[in-house]
Amino acid sequence: MSDLLRPTRLDQPRRHRQRLPRLDADAFGRLSEQLARFLGTGRFLLFQTVLVAVWITLNVFAVRLRWDPYPFILLNLAFSTQAAYAAPLILLAQNRQADRDRVSLEEDRQRAQAAKSNTEYLARELAALRLAVGEVATREYVRSEINRLIDEVRGEKDETEPARSRGAGRDPL
Repeated sequence: MSDLLRPTRLDQPRRHRQRLPRLDADAFGRLSEQLARFLGTGRFLLFQTVLVAVWITLNVFAVRLRWDPYPFILLNLAFSTQAAYAAPLILLAQNRQADRDRVSLEEDRQRAQAAKSNTEYLARELAALRLAVGEVATREYVRSEINRLIDEVRGEKDETEPARSRGAGRDPL
């Protein structure tokens, strides 16, 4: 019984037959990018110019080889076919480049956001350190306190010890 005559079940999707082989979209995209890169080179333009010059020369001056007389309809057909294939391939290559640019732009945005948050964190830490430094004793303050304590200790020793054990004139720091 053929598929057309067999009753279909409405609760199950139909099976689609694959008539064409599946193409790897990424491989086809890479191929189109390579072709688009080649079409934009001076080498291709030089090759095409030489081909057109030889084509026209042979069809104008070689009487026996005239396969495409003066209006060069076959040459125009070849250019039209080339343009018909080149334009979609170039557009496909541009779309792939736009996708890569979009991904790159998103990654750059995420990196910029992370850098901004890191910078803000460091600014907060720096502000906290500046506040903490305002409360920290400076070198001059510590020296003055040590000198004050030494003077106090010397004053107490003067009352209890003789003058020869003081070590007068020496700076402890």
